[in-house]
Amino acid sequence: MKIFKVIAIFISIVIFCLFENTTYAQANLFSYNKYKNQSGDSLLYRFLFPDANKSRKYPLVIFLHGSGERGNDNEAQLKWGVANFASDYNMKMHPAFVIAPQCPANQSWGNSNFPDLTLKPTSTKQFELLIELIKETVQKFPIDTNRIYITGLSMGGIGTFDLIARYPYLFAAALPVCGAGDTAYAAKTAHIPMWIVTGAEDPAVNPNLTLKMLQALINAGAKPGYTQYPEVGHFSWIAAYSDPLIMEWLFRQHK
Repeated sequence: MKIFKVIAIFISIVIFCLFENTTYAQANLFSYNKYKNQSGDSLLYRFLFPDANKSRKYPLVIFLHGSGERGNDNEAQLKWGVANFASDYNMKMHPAFVIAPQCPANQSWGNSNFPDLTLKPTSTKQFELLIELIKETVQKFPIDTNRIYITGLSMGGIGTFDLIARYPYLFAAALPVCGAGDTAYAAKTAHIPMWIVTGAEDPAVNPNLTLKMLQALINAGAKPGYTQYPEVGHFSWIAAYSDPLIMEWLFRQHK
């Protein structure tokens, strides 16, 4: 029995190491970048190139990390979720440019009151810079402007709802994970294809807030996808970004 336990532990360690090395390799595919505008304001971000084929146009994915990945190392934002877009499978089946910006410490993506998430009139500086970066990226790279997608987890999920409310005609689809938004803007964003994800036992972003946003969108005529994972807390993004059905759905969307 002891030999079988040793073998099982050895296999587990090997699998873990392979997974960790794969994740690290995927992260290395994202180049280090810093956007700086004429006013001197800047935004750190990582950038994924889909292919060296300049004769084709590719979708653009905007990935917004959660509150735990804020800072200025331009590394932490790759910790959760976004590396899935750089997997061999997704780069083969769904090649896309990916922008993964990093929000500074003690700042937030969205600009809303909590916990009711009422949107404030002005956008955050981070989002102003991100919109400038998107416009610049579209000009410099072969991007299909009918396939710009926005997704984010936790603080980034809340930020996703914030950004589509302020720029409802920029994005072809939205994938907010464990997030919520201002229900007053549901009608303004009802035309955007969405797949909303949460965990049934999320202690950080109450699933009821997500359900309120879902119901407001349905009442406004939207037909969003919705997944609530049972027995899952705040880490619903682990299942969401590794779900091939969600990825297939996302990359099918066009304006």
